[in-house]
Amino acid sequence: VVEHFRHTLETGEPYFVSGFAEDRVDRDAREYYDWEIHRVPLSDGQHGIVCYFTDISAHVFAQQKIQESAERLRFMAESMPQKIFTAKPNGEVDYFNRQWTEFTGLSFEQIRDWGWTQFIHPDDVEENIRVWQHSIDTGEPFYFEHRFRRADGVYHWHVSRAHAMRDAEGNVLMWIGSNTDIEEVKRAEEQIRSSLASERDARSEAEQANRLKDEFLATVSHELRTPLTAILGWARMLQDNQLDPSVMKSALATIERNAQAQNQLIEDLMDVSRIITGKLRLNVRPVELVVVINAAIEAVRPAAEAKGIRLQPVLDPIASAVSGDPDRLQQIVWNLLSNAIKFTPKGGRVQVRLERINSHVEIVVSDTGQGICDEFLPYVFERFRQADASTTRKHGGLGLGLAIVRQLVEMHGGTASVASGGEGRGATFTVKLPLMIVHHEPGDEKRRHPQAEEGIKIECPPELDGVRVLVVDDEPDARQLLTVVLERCGAKILTAASATEALRLLAEVRPDVLLSDIGMPGEDGYSLIRKVRALPAEQGGRTPAAALTAYASTEDRKRVLLAGFQLHIPKPVEPTELITVVASLAGRIGTTNQ
Repeated sequence: VVEHFRHTLETGEPYFVSGFAEDRVDRDAREYYDWEIHRVPLSDGQHGIVCYFTDISAHVFAQQKIQESAERLRFMAESMPQKIFTAKPNGEVDYFNRQWTEFTGLSFEQIRDWGWTQFIHPDDVEENIRVWQHSIDTGEPFYFEHRFRRADGVYHWHVSRAHAMRDAEGNVLMWIGSNTDIEEVKRAEEQIRSSLASERDARSEAEQANRLKDEFLATVSHELRTPLTAILGWARMLQDNQLDPSVMKSALATIERNAQAQNQLIEDLMDVSRIITGKLRLNVRPVELVVVINAAIEAVRPAAEAKGIRLQPVLDPIASAVSGDPDRLQQIVWNLLSNAIKFTPKGGRVQVRLERINSHVEIVVSDTGQGICDEFLPYVFERFRQADASTTRKHGGLGLGLAIVRQLVEMHGGTASVASGGEGRGATFTVKLPLMIVHHEPGDEKRRHPQAEEGIKIECPPELDGVRVLVVDDEPDARQLLTVVLERCGAKILTAASATEALRLLAEVRPDVLLSDIGMPGEDGYSLIRKVRALPAEQGGRTPAAALTAYASTEDRKRVLLAGFQLHIPKPVEPTELITVVASLAGRIGTTNQ
């Protein structure tokens, strides 16, 4: 110190000391000073020394505490499992902890400032920078979930957070943030979502299966009971032996037609059962497809002629020879033709084409019918699936025919497909079968139908005479049977093929009794009875009514009664029961409500 004094005195150069430490024995402490030496002129022409001492102990102590705090924070940052960073107010990162460099495999210098953005997943980087820049501009806390690339190239999900450190005036001094690996959390969330989705799908499939089962059982009941109504009803009438010859002939034709329809339904059910259980066997032999197709055409010709539908065969005899079961092949073509005729309106056209394509033959059945909507197209060949399974559907059937077609075709080593331009644009079914050079050996098999049992004589109570009955059913056979049975007993019958026609007749005639089917196209029996019950009493709103329906479950009965019918009569109904029901509803026998 003396040397510094002497030097300043001799040369005039000032001397500065910063952070001079002095131990204070009296207070067992250390103090810190900044001091400086200057030469100044004296009045006698000599020079002297002036020393300035500034106590900076408080400042030094504060700096030491800051340093200690910074070291502690750095130690904590290096010890934490999270990736820690700090950034300048402008967002440039000026510190990454060890976990950051270990995760990325690069040094701090390589990822500082904005270099860290190279590790963000390409799908996340733009939004990440936008959110970070928004926090920088506004001072709002930063939060973002994104993917960071690990040193081995694998991306891990992270949640990044940062908060601004501010001075007393609120200015941002720096940003302190963390990046937490949440890859396991994301995987767990994905597994939960996947499990929930699987559970929803499974539940939806189960519910759909239950709906299909219920719809199918209801349809089976309806389709089996409907022909039974005509069969049993006309059988009872024939056994009474009081019909005119012309009516008797019509009755026999109706019985045969409905028996054949019911037999076909039963055969379809049995075929599906055999297919499911693997018990269906093919009697394979050489087959000429032209013969098979012509036989199928002749079988459906009456149905086509009844609707004025033109059948157009385009058959190539050279493409005819295959190996297969002739009865099952005819069943395939018959099902396709019957389906086309069912869904083709009057005056339409159904074409069946046979041709050879390379090593296989194609049977193509196309129609100008109502077509198939895109939503239902993938399910056309599935068992028990129908585009319309409601009580207002226009076409009957169990929804089995096309499923049987596909199964039989596949058993022959072929494929079945369908195409449609949509509703109102017809449909085209294509069957592809492997071609073989064979010679045909024709075979035939006749179908047998059960005979009706003996019945009892029908007796007409005098109370039925003059009762006005409105019969509503879309099936002509059912309307005719009910008309004949009731007219024989003196009732006056009005018939309607639809709910709309029934409402018109109800307003004009005011019948004593209403008998209505439930499953009818356009508007069903439920809708009809609701509209009737909404009418004032003087307009027929209280007309006694019974539902004669092939929907015969307990739930169907409840629904019928809740809708407004007094009685639920499942088909087939016996003539004697029908007579009793009508008389009861008219108030001639017993009560009108059951």
